[in-house]
Amino acid sequence: MGASVEAATGLPGIVLTAALAVAVCFWLLVAIGAATVDTFDADADLDAWNMGGVPVTVALSLLTALAWILHVALTALLALVDTSGATVVVGHLLAPCGALLVAWRLTCRFVRPLRRLFPDDPVPSQPAGCADG
Repeated sequence: MGASVEAATGLPGIVLTAALAVAVCFWLLVAIGAATVDTFDADADLDAWNMGGVPVTVALSLLTALAWILHVALTALLALVDTSGATVVVGHLLAPCGALLVAWRLTCRFVRPLRRLFPDDPVPSQPAGCADG
């Protein structure tokens, strides 16, 4: 437990922890109705990163959560391995980068099935042939 807390609050991991806290706060705002899922869609397009087809907030929240989980797990594993000082330092510096790369690939895979839940064209609220009046 101590290694996990240290991994989440240690120097390289605190950046991912802060990003995860921002994502959680955003989803709390969505839950109470103060924001919408597609709040940032006009600002960014993730097709070049193979994460398009879903709202930006969904893709980046998933990326952040996966990177944080992987980083904490990798850093906790490094704490269990008894190696020399230089190996531990290099491992702790590479853990966030490796976690982010693996999380990006996993996010690309997880986004594919989610695309059908977020169609590009919104469904009309009335049938096309109906007119008011």
